[in-house]
Amino acid sequence: MKQRRWLTTVAIALAFVAGQAVTSGAKRAPADTNEELYKELELFEHALSIVRSDYVEEPEAKQLIYGALKGMLATLDPYSQFMDPDSYSELKVETEGEFGGLGIEITIKDDLLTIIAPIDDTPAFHAGLLPGDRIVKIDGQLTRGITLMEAVKKLRGKPNTKVGLTVLHEGDSKLIDVSLERAIIKIQSIREASLVEAQIAYVRVSDFRENTTKDLEAALATLQGQALDGLILDLRNNPGGLLDVAVSVSELFLKRHQTIVTTKGRLRNQNLEFASRIDGPANAVPLVVLINEGSASASEIVAGAVQDHHRGILLGTKSHGKGSVQTIFPLRDGSALRLTTSKWFTPSGRPIHGEGITPDVDVPFERPPAAGEKPKGPDAAELFDQIESTPQSPEEPSGQAPSAKKRADNQLARAVDLLKGLKVYQGRERVTP
Repeated sequence: MKQRRWLTTVAIALAFVAGQAVTSGAKRAPADTNEELYKELELFEHALSIVRSDYVEEPEAKQLIYGALKGMLATLDPYSQFMDPDSYSELKVETEGEFGGLGIEITIKDDLLTIIAPIDDTPAFHAGLLPGDRIVKIDGQLTRGITLMEAVKKLRGKPNTKVGLTVLHEGDSKLIDVSLERAIIKIQSIREASLVEAQIAYVRVSDFRENTTKDLEAALATLQGQALDGLILDLRNNPGGLLDVAVSVSELFLKRHQTIVTTKGRLRNQNLEFASRIDGPANAVPLVVLINEGSASASEIVAGAVQDHHRGILLGTKSHGKGSVQTIFPLRDGSALRLTTSKWFTPSGRPIHGEGITPDVDVPFERPPAAGEKPKGPDAAELFDQIESTPQSPEEPSGQAPSAKKRADNQLARAVDLLKGLKVYQGRERVTP
């Protein structure tokens, strides 16, 4: 039975299975632990027999077992899930690269359904949804207590069908209704590769798919033919992807034998160290990496490796902080378990999960008009209680929330200035005795 490793959070527009199979060695539990488990199973069997005999209608056996499995996995963490055969089939369809969706990466944060990042050129991107937005309603139904897989099912669907979201922007107090039309989501990892200034290149990577490294290497080869003396790697709003791709992308900017990431789990074969196997073609180009709160998972691996090896400068805002690895365990009836099996650490051993990566140069994205620091929004319980007790009138339920993409990119401008400064400094260093 093949198991697959995941780094990314659950995606509406994109989900990835790792190309690397993992073998979970069996680790025998202590006898006293097994005895305790058997006692608890007796409790489960007792409850199950009561439900089957006394429930008002005769329940279907598989439905009861599926429900129990979903509940069991939901108690572990937001990323561990039980997938019935239909959900698992949909997940495999997603990996083919085309399906109907909105184009947002989501997670459960502080008990609220939260957008990690919109994906470029998708309905969510064009509607102006932003990292950190909280989805409080889907088609008028509150998302209180919703699981990631339940949210996926509600948000994904046939192209040209509509879904209504009620969104709370981070720091705001007023709800916004947004109507989106699902579309076929096609993802290209390398969104842009061009010169932004003389001999300073800009490359935006939107996610980590199987072809990302190959496409990025080709883009870098084209740009390096123009005598680069500076490179900006944009990982903002990059929700992550495959572990092995994060490693191979990092290799392009590092020297041979430099550690990229380590993973640690309960089993011995989950304790792994990944190091660069080559001298990367861009290992000597002055580098600035842009990150923000939408940079998660695989993109944090690249950023962490660059920062720990002092290979470049991280600029932007603190990253999302997803440092766990999920493994897919297919089951015999076509269902599957998606289980968190290990956590990953930067080359210096820093834990990222729940912490994120702090940039070397903190530059918040500026959205004019600057209104100063926004007040912190309510927590999940307060938010849903407020909505249920005093329904708010959402602003402009027509459809387009303000899009930050149309505004000036101050973070990119700072990165260019930083590389220009490095160029001047290095030039003086070469002529100084």
